[in-house]
Amino acid sequence: MVLTIAGSDNSGGAGLQADLKTFTTLGVYGTTAVTCVVAEHPGRVLNITPIAPERVGDQIRLVLEAFPVAAIKTGMLYSAEIIAAVAEAIGPALKRGVPLVVDPVMVASSGKVLMKKDAIVMLRKFIARASIVTPNRDEAALLWGREILNLETLEEAALALAKDFKFPYILAKGGHLKTGRAVDVLASSKGKLRHYSVKRIPGIDPHGTGCTYSAAIAAGLAKGLSMEQSVALGKRFITWALRKRFEIGPYQLLNQLPNL
Repeated sequence: MVLTIAGSDNSGGAGLQADLKTFTTLGVYGTTAVTCVVAEHPGRVLNITPIAPERVGDQIRLVLEAFPVAAIKTGMLYSAEIIAAVAEAIGPALKRGVPLVVDPVMVASSGKVLMKKDAIVMLRKFIARASIVTPNRDEAALLWGREILNLETLEEAALALAKDFKFPYILAKGGHLKTGRAVDVLASSKGKLRHYSVKRIPGIDPHGTGCTYSAAIAAGLAKGLSMEQSVALGKRFITWALRKRFEIGPYQLLNQLPNL
């Protein structure tokens, strides 16, 4: 059983809707705590309405009270107040050793900033408690404080962030790099690097890739896989979702559904 703490995407391609599809397909039961209601479709975000931090905390506490949650995943947290409420509510679960997967939703694939400025400082404190953090290139650069232009600087950023934040693991994703292969770098606080690489699928850019990838990692951890195995599962799953994508009008939508 997995708990996702994330925003609601009415178009179904990202956020907790993408997470729930991913959990179901990978054979784990998904529960949710909604942080924001986002009015959007793949072409644009109209507005973001945050849920009251107290209500976010209530959702989390009730899920943890009733169910044996084996992994927690966070997505869009949006504000410093919501981050504080989430950190307090999941504290007892983290003390019991429940792994925390943090998708630091700060910058969308389109480059749009999805978090209030004052929340980024709070997020840096929050992610230090994570079992694994999964930033895209722009988010890793924002956390690192330097531009990431190629695989070498992506590796540097991953190692530096793992050391600075003392993350057990950080997965710096290279999907936005202009290379022939989509390479993600898993770094540990012990200085080890591992690459997860597939041939790039040209000409596509659906939203929700970060949500789906991190949700698959959380599903793997909930099923008792190691971190390396869970990341490998996530890479296979997001690659499948991209290859089997839906083409609806001008939009490309990830396919997190089972192969029926």
